[in-house]
Amino acid sequence: MISLTDEERAVDIIFVDLTSLLFVEFLRLQWKRRQLPPGPTPYPLFGNLLQMKFRIHHDILKKMSKLHGNIFTLWLANVPVIVLQGYQAVKEGMTAHAEEVAGRPQNLAFEIMTHGRGVMFSNGHLWKQQRRFGLVTMRKMGVGKKDQECQIQEEACHLVEYLRGTNGKPLDPSMPIINAVSNVICSLILGHRFSLEDENFRRMIEIIDDISAFMNSIWFYVHDRIPWFADRFLTSCKKTFSGINFIRTVFREEIESYKEKGKADESQNFIGYYLDQIAKTEGDADATYNKENLIQSVFDLFLAGTETTATTLCWALLYMVVYPDVQEKVQKELDAVLGSSNVVCYMDRKRLPYTNAVIHEIQRFSNIILIALPRKTVKDTELLGYPIPKNTIVLVNIDSVLSDPEKWETPDQFNPGHFLDKDGNFVHREAFLPFSIGIYTEQQFIYSM
Repeated sequence: MISLTDEERAVDIIFVDLTSLLFVEFLRLQWKRRQLPPGPTPYPLFGNLLQMKFRIHHDILKKMSKLHGNIFTLWLANVPVIVLQGYQAVKEGMTAHAEEVAGRPQNLAFEIMTHGRGVMFSNGHLWKQQRRFGLVTMRKMGVGKKDQECQIQEEACHLVEYLRGTNGKPLDPSMPIINAVSNVICSLILGHRFSLEDENFRRMIEIIDDISAFMNSIWFYVHDRIPWFADRFLTSCKKTFSGINFIRTVFREEIESYKEKGKADESQNFIGYYLDQIAKTEGDADATYNKENLIQSVFDLFLAGTETTATTLCWALLYMVVYPDVQEKVQKELDAVLGSSNVVCYMDRKRLPYTNAVIHEIQRFSNIILIALPRKTVKDTELLGYPIPKNTIVLVNIDSVLSDPEKWETPDQFNPGHFLDKDGNFVHREAFLPFSIGIYTEQQFIYSM
């Protein structure tokens, strides 16, 4: 008879205990998933992350919706996430219970990035107050009006002159485009523009790319599960969080610089309006206006506004190269309507139906958001007939809306005809939701600048 040593017995006991714990966790997950919309089977420790290859990718969501329907549950480790797929599911889920799904999840990485401040990842009273102030202030500064249109036209002229100066030589247009877009936003929030050679500006643009890459990588989930390890040993985590601190430092210096210069005679910028609001509400226990929320709000505006608009414009240039027939039709319409004028006004869109359709189709086909920022239920609710408990994460798959075959005639083709009627007039499409739907669409608010 073979006798086991004490070490072997200890190993056997540990193995049995771990196996038992994993089995119990597996059963617990199966019990919890019975109360939620259907979805792939989650496993202990990873949930569905292994099946997803540690990425929430729109192609993976599309495959899963074919198996489980237009509302289904994914598990990120032991955290359930409700996914809405297709126009009808997104519309019903986000409009019928918009107030109940108006929160943001408090992921550890999001907490480090924003500390729950600002507009994009704040919640409750703080979010409502910051968002309301942002909307009112942007209107005061002329967003969507003639004054701001002049700023856009000025930056467009700078961009055109830069491109013309290359004399047709090959170039990467991304940085000059980002510079032009950023300067419209920076003029509003900071009161000045950056030059293309500004080192701080270039560093901030690089950091925005780092943030986007980190949030859609395996390291994002590693940080969420074992932050002590990620903060010490993962280069991508350290690089991202260091970059965020750098941008915060730049904006903190901008605020101090504005204070030192004092209020100028010309139109105030966002920082000026916000500092005035801090002074007005000093002593108000209900107010959330303070320097840290100001820094984060400026960060949010810069991050979301620059990246979305610049990426869309880069796609626009690419599509004009790939589809020269579309480019030719746009040029003919511009020449016919505007003549020798090099300036395009917002009101001109009514006289430029084909150009307007092309711009909308660029947004639909480039589909830069793909998956909207996650939301969280703030109370028990119901989505498409399924009970969803409070504090559940909800994801809206924007890609599935902009490529829904039930709403678009040729969803997988670049086709400006999606936005034209048989007489060539521009038509709005209800499934055109490039920035999600409901009451919590900061990207749409920011992009409108």
